Amino acid sequence: MKKSLLLLFSIILTGCLGMPENVQPVENFDVQQYMGKWYEVARLDHSFERGLSEVTAEYSIQNNGKVTVINRGYSASESEWKQAEGKAYFVNTSDQGYLKVSFFGPFYGSYVVFELGENYQYAFVSGPDNDYLWLLSRTPEIDEGIKEKFTSMSNARGFDTKNLIWVSHNQ
Repeated sequence: MKKSLLLLFSIILTGCLGMPENVQPVENFDVQQYMGKWYEVARLDHSFERGLSEVTAEYSIQNNGKVTVINRGYSASESEWKQAEGKAYFVNTSDQGYLKVSFFGPFYGSYVVFELGENYQYAFVSGPDNDYLWLLSRTPEIDEGIKEKFTSMSNARGFDTKNLIWVSHNQ
């Protein structure tokens, strides 16, 4: 695991527990159903993920309520996989899709699930402000209708969707 990747993940999330003005976390969130592997389908660009393809996030819950997060992506320019492990806790209650995530030390940032597909097949996620946005799916490919819904809902909430990166999953 690269320390630089951990640091970069942490820098953007340092102490930011707010959420974008027009974003509300989903209610009736089922953490057990959210656990497992997710594929990153789209994101807004940030240095901690820049140039990565094949990006996945794997979530598991511990007995103490802590959620372990393992983010992984492939850097073609460096011909290597990069991985970062973090931890997450619920900000309010465990039935609300609003968590705080840390990849480095005591610094946390918001992780807001604002839309979930039936049976948790996809998730729309933001960070503390409109600079952080992800579309996650249980599969590397996703229906065009869901992509359109993601773009439309995100745009309506103030995200700059023209700068979305659609992540390649070809490895």
